[in-house]
Amino acid sequence: MTTKHPGALMRAEIDQAIPAFAAGLRQTLVEVAQAVDLSAVDAFYTIARGSSDAAANLISYEFMAQLNKPVTTLPPSVFSLGSGLQLGNVAALIVSQSGASKDLIRAAIGFRAGGGKTIAITNTANSPLADETDACININAGIEQAVPATKTVLCTVATSMALLAALKPEYAQECETAAKAMLASANAKSTQGDLLVEALKETQNVYVIGRGCGLGAAHEVALKLKETAVIHAEAYSAAEVLHGPLQLATKPLTVIILDTGEDVSLESLSVAQTCFKAVGANVFRLTPGDIGAQGLTPAASAAMLLRIMYPVILEIALQMGLDPDQPETLSKTTVTI
Repeated sequence: MTTKHPGALMRAEIDQAIPAFAAGLRQTLVEVAQAVDLSAVDAFYTIARGSSDAAANLISYEFMAQLNKPVTTLPPSVFSLGSGLQLGNVAALIVSQSGASKDLIRAAIGFRAGGGKTIAITNTANSPLADETDACININAGIEQAVPATKTVLCTVATSMALLAALKPEYAQECETAAKAMLASANAKSTQGDLLVEALKETQNVYVIGRGCGLGAAHEVALKLKETAVIHAEAYSAAEVLHGPLQLATKPLTVIILDTGEDVSLESLSVAQTCFKAVGANVFRLTPGDIGAQGLTPAASAAMLLRIMYPVILEIALQMGLDPDQPETLSKTTVTI
């Protein structure tokens, strides 16, 4: 699929992302939560790949903070290549835009066979994955044609937040506040955008740093830089990056710090920023406050940081002569086994 105007699809879908995100936040998913009785589970697992896994990582921190229950990722290969697990009173959030990857379908089957409850979070409600789970939640992102996922990533975060509101009703007001704040800042642009484009075009190595919900956003930004702009990028926790990977900054390195504005992570991000600057890295620190976005939950802040970065990555790809709608080696649906 080669578009007449490279990047036109991705640009349109980025523009659609915030209204779709706000609509996703306002969903009522109480019936789904009650039907599978998620309120009674002891822990959650997320199962996903690619951008869906980044979104799942992002939302897991919000679930843990709000529910005080463990949430961690589980590799699909435990079921697709292994013999499965014995599970207790736990639930899996299986995230897949297409609902077609065989390993995720096998994970759903295996998780249920092990005694766990399963929820599919997908943009394709009538999919093989949905058929194998206890319930399916449609993220309702609408058609997304560009290979790099943008709108569907933000809608996955929004739908997961709506599910969290079904489990903790008082969180619903935070979702509504976030929806209004996101819509109010939907068209704002980062003052660092142009500088980021110029810096990233000239770099060969990038670290994307986050903490809490910002770590999932960091994984997504690093993935987008690879698949869309063909730039080598790695995502790290602001804490973990100091345990060895900091040494890479002794060679030319660009660092993007995604700051969700949470008080608990400010010191950690600032320490990492200071360390990278001290060894000469080119450091950018982004926060939703840069575009005037206020009143966001950590997950919504991380989603807004993605909305800030997506146009930057699109512009880099275009200036490098690439078609971000259709990266050379990739396709829209990736089927893994």
